[in-house]
Amino acid sequence: MSHPSEFARAATVLDGVTNKVHVLLRKEDFNAERLTANVVVVLDILFATTTIVTALAHGATEVIPAIDEHDARAKAKPFALESVVLSGEKMIHAIAGFVTPLPLALTEVGVKNKRVIYSTTNGTVALSQASIAPHVYAACLLNGAATVAHIQKHHADESVLIVCSGSAGGMNLEDFYGAGYIVDHLVKTLDRDRDLTDAAQSALRLYRTHDPYDCLISSRVGRIMQRSGVADEVKYAAQCGTISLVTKLEKGAVRVV
Repeated sequence: MSHPSEFARAATVLDGVTNKVHVLLRKEDFNAERLTANVVVVLDILFATTTIVTALAHGATEVIPAIDEHDARAKAKPFALESVVLSGEKMIHAIAGFVTPLPLALTEVGVKNKRVIYSTTNGTVALSQASIAPHVYAACLLNGAATVAHIQKHHADESVLIVCSGSAGGMNLEDFYGAGYIVDHLVKTLDRDRDLTDAAQSALRLYRTHDPYDCLISSRVGRIMQRSGVADEVKYAAQCGTISLVTKLEKGAVRVV
């Protein structure tokens, strides 16, 4: 065993390391009082952030996250009915009277030139929690590369907090995989050993050793979607780098930067 003084010196060195990339495994771990990163990237791969990015890519003017059905209806009231699409789910079940929250199905309904007011159990809640940060991005596998390129251009010296939305109070495999994808692009300009927390390192290893679709479809939510006959939505969400849009939460709405 090392001498206690050696351990103390090592601890001092560790305390002096400022990790630039952090990963939270679930939204419940987000603590506003301890937020030190100016840049927050929120992930809900299946499906909130994937749906948000897809809706904006298909011409939606903005996506307004709501924390639940009642909040969504309240946020829709100021706008003309024909200009709004209400979309959402609660505990994986579509909200009565709301449009499907799945990305492909939502775009089939039509969102071009419309405002989407969107409520989900996890992803939109995570976005609402993160809104206190100076810069909050909604990202997924589809636009992860574009999001990182934007962060590297505009926030090169800032720490980055990646928030996995998770579900039912636990982590989600697909969000953790998405975090690894984001980290993989970030480390091209960072020192992996110095700048990544252990959670970020773990996410990176998962991403680099697993196929995106295999990982997503084997997750709890992925298996539910497969049994429900919408594995095509999972396959769509598993595409990496297919959308070049950067989507940012500002003043209560997610818009294209």
